[in-house]
Order: sequence, then structure tokens, then C-alpha cells
Amino acid sequence: MDPRKSLADVQHGVYWLEDPGRPDARPALTADTSCDLAVVGGGYSGLWAALIAKERDPSLDVVLLEGSRIGHAASGRNGGFCAASLTHGLGNGLSRWPSELAELERLGSANLRAIEDALTRHGIDAEWERTGALNVATEPYQARELQDEVAVAARYGVALEYLDADAVRAEVDSPTYLAGTWDRDGTALVHPAKLAWGLADACRRLGVRIYELTPVLGLTSAGAGLSLRTRNATVRARRAALGTNVYPSLVRRIRPYTVPVYDYALMTEPLGDAQLNSIGWRNRQGLGDSGNQFHYYRLTADHRILWGGYDAIYHFGGRVRARYEGRPETSARLAGHFFETFPQLEGLRFTHAWGGAIDTCTRFSAFFGTAHAGRVAYAAGYTGLGVGATRFGAEVMLDLLAGETTERTATRMVRTKPLPFPPEPLRYAGVELTRRSLVAADANGGRRNLWLRAMDAVGFGFDS
Repeated sequence: MDPRKSLADVQHGVYWLEDPGRPDARPALTADTSCDLAVVGGGYSGLWAALIAKERDPSLDVVLLEGSRIGHAASGRNGGFCAASLTHGLGNGLSRWPSELAELERLGSANLRAIEDALTRHGIDAEWERTGALNVATEPYQARELQDEVAVAARYGVALEYLDADAVRAEVDSPTYLAGTWDRDGTALVHPAKLAWGLADACRRLGVRIYELTPVLGLTSAGAGLSLRTRNATVRARRAALGTNVYPSLVRRIRPYTVPVYDYALMTEPLGDAQLNSIGWRNRQGLGDSGNQFHYYRLTADHRILWGGYDAIYHFGGRVRARYEGRPETSARLAGHFFETFPQLEGLRFTHAWGGAIDTCTRFSAFFGTAHAGRVAYAAGYTGLGVGATRFGAEVMLDLLAGETTERTATRMVRTKPLPFPPEPLRYAGVELTRRSLVAADANGGRRNLWLRAMDAVGFGFDS
């Protein structure tokens, strides 16, 4: 089958954001105002910051400013994998913070439980499923690595179950699977846009003033507070939390720490009973494979398959542009990989194709800090694993604004920053060389070349 035929009727739009339950846009800010806390960004980072701030202190006057629509960017177009990991996986955490990894895993597990509790407490229907996740090996060296990972994970309080080829194919049947691990408790699946919309509604019920279509154009100190300039009005605030992530930060000095990398996904039409039975997947786990250029995929509530990942595209200059959200060559590549993984689904069609920018940093997991004499806090750099970790980041921002030392702010992960990316054209050259080296490693039994080993040694890298 030519995989391009499966894309013949594809719509270039985000499946999640086309949900008929999408709320109408809230009005833009049109008159000057003041508040205790200004939150910039209506994605998960900003929404969690506003919600938790009001839960901590109901008397606080909180204003949230979103430049487009709630959940418009990464928060509304991701795969819906809500993971406990704060470190972009055990291996990345072990390479960077080995002495506190057990504590970071504990904090991550507590954060995931807190998300689940918040959805229950606020009555948010985000299609939450605590399914866990399968990580599958499609090459012999990956199977060996997964077996080793089980023992390492146990030392840090993470329970992974190793599955041989028969066991993993009993869960999800693909001829490409050689082994797998199942983390039964560390991942939930969620409808990403419904999560954002539900958090916004919970914020509103607690008294947060939300303004959409209100980009913040500038942030300056103003006496003992801050001035946030929007298109039509100014907000005076005592404190501010920045959840702008992939967009250029209002704190200019941290802009070199992130770059936007574009990720792409497809959504199938709903599967019939015979198609579902042909692949199994009765336990509905989220899945990812073990390559450097990996795929992630999951079932939706209406029995579609979201299939994404593999290509991670950086554009020279680091610009975020709507025209980058569609990439036909990547869609065709993803469709081909889909049918290699599930040949029994030949004939299935894709209904949606889309892309979005991920805020990538050189340590692959979020970093944090303050500016303007401690009156501004920021969190950024989640590198594609922010659905769950953004709640933790929101708590860190609020801790920092309060000047409190907590179990979160005491960690080295929070107290340190990644290496910044170099300026162009070195930035583009380095990212492209790294990407090509990762492709070569996948084709060469996982062996990393001199460039990748050098990047590992200095803690500087790039991940899909």
C-alpha cells in the first residue's frame, strides 16, 4: 500500500482543538487594570500557576493574559501523555542529577497524583485515563537496554515490568516489537485541549480574570511592582509568572536557553471492532518506541490512534510561524511508519495532520528562575514532556515568587540552568549536526558518534 493514499482526505488542523465543546473566546483586555499576580500565557504553565495561586490564597487578585486562545499552542496540540517524570525520563535524570533522582521521582509521582486530584476536585472532564505506558524495542540492542533499565529504575523507586516479545505483543500486537517495558503507574492519558479548557474554567470559578487575544508586548519594573504592556491596555501587578515557554521570553536574558523545535502528529479515523481486535491494545497504554527519533502513539476515547513524533525540525533563526505547522513530507513519513508498525490496519485513513513547536533546552527538561528583583518568575524548556511537569513548574514559580525554600526549590534541578544555545549560524549548524548524528546512531545499533559523545560530555544536546 502506498501510505500517501491514507492521507488523501486528511485535514490540516489539530484534532483536539476542533472538539465541538471548545468554549467561545473570552474578551481581550481593553482597559488598564491592576492585580496582585499577573500570569502570562494561557497554556498549562500559566493555567496551573493561576489556579494554584488562588487555591493557596483565595484573596489574591489574579489576572491571566493569553495572546491567542486558551490552549492554542503546545497545550492544545500535544499527544496527551501526562507523565510523572520531571526529568524527561529516567535516563536523562540519571545523567544529570543522580544524587537526587529518587527525590525527583518522588516529587514527580506526587505531582501526577495532584493533577488527578485537581481534576476530581474541580470536576474537569479531560478524558483522564491512568493507563501507564509501554516503551517498546524494535531493535535487538534496544531490547537489551530496556532489560537493563528495569534494574536501574528499581533503585530509584520506579517499578518497570519487562516484557519479552510474546508478552509485549500480547498487549499490543505489532510484528516490529521485540520487547518492552510497562510502567503501569507513571503515565496518564488525557485530551489535551479539554484539560486546558477545564483548567481555565476552574480558574474562572475561583475568580481569576482571564483575557484572551491579549499578547503582552513588554514587561518592565514600575516602582515596587511591574508594568505589563498589552496592545490596548497596561496591567500593573505586584508579581508576575511567565508561562510563555516556546515564545520569546519577556525576560530577554533567558531567550538563548530555548529553541522552538517542530513536532508532528497524525490522527486516524475511528477503528472498527475488527481493527481493534487485530492489534489488541485492550489496556489502552500510551506507547513510545526506543529510538532516538522515536514515535509516540495512543488510543483516543473514540478509538482513533494518534501517531506522532520521529521528525523534530528546527528552522533557522528559531522563529515560531503558523506555516511550519504543516509538513507534508513528515506526514507521509509518519504514515509509512504507521503501516510498518501495524500492517494489519492497511486501508485505515488519517483524518487530521498537524504540527506544533516544542520549547527545547539543552538539558531536555524544564529550568526555572526569577527576574526583576524576584518579582517575576519563569519556567520553560519542557522539551515535549510538559503535560504533567508544567504543574510542578507552576508550583516552583509560585514558591520563588513567595521567596520560600521548599522541597521543590531546594533541588539542584531547580537551582541550576542548562547551557544556552549558541547564536546563529552556529545554533542551526549544531542542531542539524546533532539531528543527523541521532539518525546515524539509530541506524548503527545505537552507537553514538564522536559528536554525540562530546555533546554528552558537556551536557549539551538535542532530543526529539
